[in-house]
Amino acid sequence: METKIVLFRGQGVRKTLQHNEWWFVVEDVVSALIDSKDPKQYIQRLKQRDPELGKGWVQIVHTLAVETEGGKQRMLCANTEGIFRIIQSIPSPKAEPFKRWLAKVGYERVQEIEDPELGTKRTKALYKAKGYSDAWIEKRMRGIAIREELTDEWKKRKVGAEPEYAILTAEIAKAAFGVTPSEHKELKGLKRENLRDHMTDLELIFSMLGEAATTEITRVDDAQGFTETKEAPAKAAKSPEPPVRIWKRKPGNGSFQQKII
Repeated sequence: METKIVLFRGQGVRKTLQHNEWWFVVEDVVSALIDSKDPKQYIQRLKQRDPELGKGWVQIVHTLAVETEGGKQRMLCANTEGIFRIIQSIPSPKAEPFKRWLAKVGYERVQEIEDPELGTKRTKALYKAKGYSDAWIEKRMRGIAIREELTDEWKKRKVGAEPEYAILTAEIAKAAFGVTPSEHKELKGLKRENLRDHMTDLELIFSMLGEAATTEITRVDDAQGFTETKEAPAKAAKSPEPPVRIWKRKPGNGSFQQKII
């Protein structure tokens, strides 16, 4: 378990990592958005004012151990989705910017459902803002499409989602790089970050080749179920040795440094 403090509207909000997901102390978030000096009492009134929030409270909020100055304490926490739901119920001017942002995100999501190309354009713009090159972005977007085609094929062939997808993905990665995705992340010094967002152009190309080849072999063999489908990544492998070096990405831009293997 890992506990950290983040700034939220200039105030410290404690958060704890559970199952690779951040959970935030509800009391800290509420304190940052209201004028009351008694956030616990305010939370109780909040649940009374919003019956639907009260009904779903036990699903949204969990009691977790959080590091404090006095040692570990069990506190009410919610993940990002839960915190946003709570913020929606707070009638405070300080909460309005978050509500407007949520409304904007919701509107954009509806737009993307009606026109999927908008989602692709927004994703490209985000990568561009992070400093990635146009060539890298095109490979990343193509890789997303190939990955979706592969998972769609798995669904058709009655392969379960997690953990079977993870096992099959690991087999493809071992064929391409000689390491599993988790080992690949460790080599790059990553924790919760998206591995493919930290791949070089060459790494992205080999990921695409491995997944595209696996998709095609799965179709040709007409593999059904997890056991048969698991044979496809092995057939797609071209060499027992990793065909590409692994590099770390420089912080703050889209370039890469430090060859790992």
